[in-house]
Amino acid sequence: MKSDHSMEHPILFRGEFTGDPRVQVERAGSPVPSCLSMKSDHSMEHPILFRGEFTGDPRVLQSLESSSLEEKSSEKLSPPKQDVTDSLEREEQHNESIKRAQQELKTHLKKKLECIFEGLAVQGHTTLLNEIYTELYITEGGSGRVNNEHEVRQIETASKRQTTQETPILCNDIFKPLPGQEKRIRTVLTKGIAGIGKTVSVQKFILDWAEGKANQDVDFIFTLPFRDLNLKKEGAFSLMQLLQHYFPQLKEIKSVEGDEVKVVFIFDGLDECQLPLHFQSNEICCDITKSSSVDVLLTNLIKGNLLPSALLWITSRPAAASQIPPECIHQVTEVRGFNDPQKEEYFRKRIRDQKQASRIISHIQSSRSLYIMCHIPVFCWISATVLETMLGKVKRRDLPKTLTEMYTHFLLIQTNVKNLKYRGSDETNPKMSASDTEIILKLGQLAFVQLEKGNLIFYEEDLRDSGIDVSEASVYSGVCTEIFKEERGLGQEKVYCFVHLSIQEYLAALFVFHSCVNENRNVLRAEESKPHSGRVQLSELHETAVVQALDSEDTYLDQLSELHRRAVDQALQSKNGHLDLFLRFLLGLSLDSIQLLLGGLLTQTGSRSTGPDPQTEKGRRSDVGQWITKFVQKLLTQTENRSESIKETVQYIKEKIKSESSAERTINLFHCLNELNDNSAVEEIQNSLRSGKLSDKKLEPHQCSALAFVSLMSEEILDEFDLKTYNTSEAGRHRLVP
Repeated sequence: MKSDHSMEHPILFRGEFTGDPRVQVERAGSPVPSCLSMKSDHSMEHPILFRGEFTGDPRVLQSLESSSLEEKSSEKLSPPKQDVTDSLEREEQHNESIKRAQQELKTHLKKKLECIFEGLAVQGHTTLLNEIYTELYITEGGSGRVNNEHEVRQIETASKRQTTQETPILCNDIFKPLPGQEKRIRTVLTKGIAGIGKTVSVQKFILDWAEGKANQDVDFIFTLPFRDLNLKKEGAFSLMQLLQHYFPQLKEIKSVEGDEVKVVFIFDGLDECQLPLHFQSNEICCDITKSSSVDVLLTNLIKGNLLPSALLWITSRPAAASQIPPECIHQVTEVRGFNDPQKEEYFRKRIRDQKQASRIISHIQSSRSLYIMCHIPVFCWISATVLETMLGKVKRRDLPKTLTEMYTHFLLIQTNVKNLKYRGSDETNPKMSASDTEIILKLGQLAFVQLEKGNLIFYEEDLRDSGIDVSEASVYSGVCTEIFKEERGLGQEKVYCFVHLSIQEYLAALFVFHSCVNENRNVLRAEESKPHSGRVQLSELHETAVVQALDSEDTYLDQLSELHRRAVDQALQSKNGHLDLFLRFLLGLSLDSIQLLLGGLLTQTGSRSTGPDPQTEKGRRSDVGQWITKFVQKLLTQTENRSESIKETVQYIKEKIKSESSAERTINLFHCLNELNDNSAVEEIQNSLRSGKLSDKKLEPHQCSALAFVSLMSEEILDEFDLKTYNTSEAGRHRLVP
C-alpha cells in the first residue's frame, strides 16, 4: 500500500526537537503481520512545537488527559493503606467473636442438655441422654388435616398401621433432602402427640451438635420454646436483641446475617404458643436490628423475610400444627414414638437387671392397652418405675393391668419416695397423709381447671386462679418432683407443668372424684364447676356435706351415678376427644380395689382451709375428718350397693354405644368398660367370631364397634380387612374401621 515508511528521517541538529517523544511510544502496532501498514499519517514527523502550542494527534491528547484523570480518580477512590488494614482487622475480630461465641454456646448447651430427667426434677436422679436415648421413629409426611381424636386414639390407630412403606428419618438428618428431593429444605414441621418424644429429639439434635458429633457446618443453634416466647408477647425487640437476651454468649456479636454464618432456629411446642401468629396482617420486617413485637419477628422469620438463609425446625402436637401456613413449610415429619422393638430396647436400657426387664416386658405385653400406650416414651418410664418397684413385693396377678391401676400405683410410689426423702419413712404399702392429700388435691384442682381450657403449661397467674400460692408451687414441685415440674425458661422465668398430659388427666379425675365422694359436690355441673379459692374455709363446706350425706345412705351412690353419666355425656360432646382419657380414669377410680389403694386420700380431707385462726381451724378439721372417716367407713360396708351403682354406669355406657354415631367416641366407651372390668360386650362378639355366627346375621352398629375394638386390641396386624365380609348397614361399616 502507498506509504512513506521507507523514507529516511531528516538529520536532527543538536538541541533541535521536532515532535512529542510520547508520540513514538503511542505508535499503533500493525493490525496484521506484514511489512506494510494500513494507510495512515502516523509515521509523519510532527512540526516544531512553540511554547504553549500543541498540534499533535488529538487522540493522544485525549488519551493522556484520560490517563491523568484516572490516576487522580484512583488516588481519590482507593482507601489509604491504614483503612484497608483496619477493615481486615475488624473482619478478623468479627470472625474471632463468632468462633468464641460458638464455643461458649456449645459449652453451655452441652452442660444443660447432656442429662435427661425422665420426669424427675433437677434435684433428683439424672441419666445421661446418650446412655438412655433410643432413636425415635420419625417419618416423612403425615396428613395436613386437623385430627379431632384424643391423642391416645391416634396412638392406637398408628399401632395397627403398616409402616414398611414409610421412610424413617434420624433426628440429625431432619434438614437433609430425602432421596429424589432436590429443593432446599428451609423449614421442617414435626408433629407428634404429647410425650411422644419431640422435645427429646430436639435435645439430642442440639447435644450432638454441641459435642461435635453432627451438623458441624452449622455455626449456631438457637432453641426458642414457645413457652418462653409467650412471656415476651407484650414487649418490642429486634431479633438480635431477642437472641442476645436469651443467649448472652452473643453479646459481642452485632449480627448473625450473611451467607458465611449458618444458623438453625428451633421453635419447640407450637401447641403451647399464646401469640396470635398473624401471618397475613403483620407488617413485613427484613431487618434483624429493627424493633418489633415478638409476633411480628416470628411470623417474618417463618415466612423467610428475616434471615432467609436460616433453617427452622418447629415441633407441635397435631391439633395445633395448622397454625403455620402450608406454603411456609418445606417438609412435614411425624414422631411416631417407639415401635415394638424399640419398646423392648427402652426397657432393657432403663432396667439394668435383664431378668427383671424380661418380666416387665412380659407383663406389659399381656395387657394390650398398656402395650399400646408404651408407644409413648413417658408412659414407658411410668410403667418401668411402677413395675420395677412392685416386682418381688406383690404377686403377679396383683400387678396393674389397666391405666387407672398403673397411674394410681405411680402416685402412691412417688408419695412414698417423697416421704422417704423428706421424712425418712419407707412404707411397703404407702398411704397418704393429710399433707399429701392437701398437695395432691390442689394439684388436681389445677389439673382439672387447665384441662378444661386445654392448657398443658401454666404461669403464676394460672396457679393463683386455682388457689395455689406461688411460694407453694415451688414446694409442690420440690416435693412432687416426678408429678409436677417448675421449670426455668431461657430468661429464668418460672413455667409450670405436669410431667405428662396423662398425669394431668389422672389428677383432674382424682380431684373430681374426691369432690363427689368427700364434698358431695359434682364439679362437672356448671353451677359447681368454679374451683374454691385457697382462702375459703372448706371445713364448713365439708361439715355440711357430711351431715347431709349421713342423713341419706343413698346420697353417695346417687351422686356417683350422676357424676358418671354427666362425665360420659361431656366426653361424648367434646369435639376433639380431650376428655376421653379423663373419663377412663374417673370411671376406673370408682372400683373398690382403687378406693382401697387410695384409702388415705378418701379418709383425709386435707387441711385445705387457711382460716385466720390456725388452732380453731385445726380443731374443726379434726372434727370434720372424724365425721368423714365415719362416713367413708360406713360406705365401705356398702360394697354390694356400690357394685349396683357401677352396674348402672355400665348399662348407661352400653346404651350410649348403641346410639353414638362417632366411631372414635364409641371405641373410647369400650375402653371405659375395660376400666370398669366389664368385658361382656367384647366377649359376646368374640364368642360370635369363634362360632362363625357373624357372617350369618346382620350386625347392628354397636356390634360393629365391638368388632372394631376387638380388632384394635388384637396383637395381630391384618394385611387386609374386607368390610364387605360383614352384613351390616353403611353406618355399621363406618364403625368397623378401628
